[in-house]
Amino acid sequence: MTEQSRPPAADPSAPQSAPHLTAFLRGLAADLFTLERNPLPRLSRPRWLAWLPHVFITYLAVLFTFLTTEQMGDHYHVTGGYPLLAALATGTSILLAMFRPIAAWWLALVAGALVAVQIHGHVGQGQSWPWMPGGVIGFGIVLMLVALRVPPRVTAAVVGLSVGFTGLAELLFKPPGAQSVTLVDLLLFGFIGVLGYALRATRLARNKLVEQETLTEEERSRRTLLEERSRIARELHDVVAHHMSVISIQAQVAPHLVENPSEELKENLAGIRENALEALTELRRVLGVLRSEHPDDPAGPHHPQPTLAELEGLVDNVRSAGLDVTTEVAGIRRPLAPGVELTAYRIVQEALSNCLRHAPGSRVEVGIAYGPRELHLCIANSAPTRPAPPSHGAGHGLLGMRERAGMLGGELAAGPRPGGGYEVSAVLPMDPETKKG
Repeated sequence: MTEQSRPPAADPSAPQSAPHLTAFLRGLAADLFTLERNPLPRLSRPRWLAWLPHVFITYLAVLFTFLTTEQMGDHYHVTGGYPLLAALATGTSILLAMFRPIAAWWLALVAGALVAVQIHGHVGQGQSWPWMPGGVIGFGIVLMLVALRVPPRVTAAVVGLSVGFTGLAELLFKPPGAQSVTLVDLLLFGFIGVLGYALRATRLARNKLVEQETLTEEERSRRTLLEERSRIARELHDVVAHHMSVISIQAQVAPHLVENPSEELKENLAGIRENALEALTELRRVLGVLRSEHPDDPAGPHHPQPTLAELEGLVDNVRSAGLDVTTEVAGIRRPLAPGVELTAYRIVQEALSNCLRHAPGSRVEVGIAYGPRELHLCIANSAPTRPAPPSHGAGHGLLGMRERAGMLGGELAAGPRPGGGYEVSAVLPMDPETKKG
């Protein structure tokens, strides 16, 4: 076969476009012949007007039921049972459009066909057909309710078929002297379709924005929680590392404090020291990553962790910032476990920082009570005397305080006071147990 007689190569896009077109048409047909329930959304705000659209559409359904009967009788002089049936079908299609839009559209087409058949022999000079003036508006309401809840391709198909059925009816069965309504229907139904699509897109975008804001807030809270846990881990690392180092040193020195120690004692003490060093190494290896992320963090290895013994210094700093702070300590003041000391200090520190940010000019009372088994903290402030400056923080300080208390098996509560102001209270166990899970 010569080069000239060789058949042209087939377009590679041709065999691929046919299946896509077939799938599109099948999907569109499935969307147009469905009885799927798709209720009209309620108003979200205000709540007492949530059902207002449904009440208004119900009123329109009743109105157009009577309007259809009135126009058929007064303008086209058609009476009897059939006009009532067509009027009921028209009103029912508007009601049905609130719950099943596609089924309502088909019912509205059937109602329009019933009206067109009944008034066909009674159309005077200049009167509209196949739609009556009120029928066009009623059908437009159904189209709007359809366009608000279906995809754009379905809206375009519904509008196109509605205009196509109208034009076909005029072309084949238009009575003499009747006024053409195809062009008017094209403009009206097209405008309704575009308006419904725009309102639907706006509603979906608003819902997507609310959903995204919710996810962002959850992610922010989760990130803040993880950051707080990381900071707590770095701080507790110093406490654990200190005690493990002490154990290691004591195990090394112990044989020299005993006269003629046995070989078994030496081996046991050597094993204790070896295990302590190994645990300390593993602890530093795991938590070293946390330290490397924030090398300048005050929780670093060269910064001793604060305790309640340094509370007065913290309060003095807050007083120098212009806040009136009083402290009161009840019970026998005594050293606590390092984790409890650190957590109590951090809770008081965060609560005082919140008072500085959100309650300028207020009076703050810091109460600490040493119980037999629990440490009670209470930081309460009065109402601010001047407006608070805008805060650029994430607003998750309470989340971190609750996490600190919860990791020790304690509890923390916070909320506004009855007479104004705010209060943060916490209960921490003196001998915290490791939190499981």
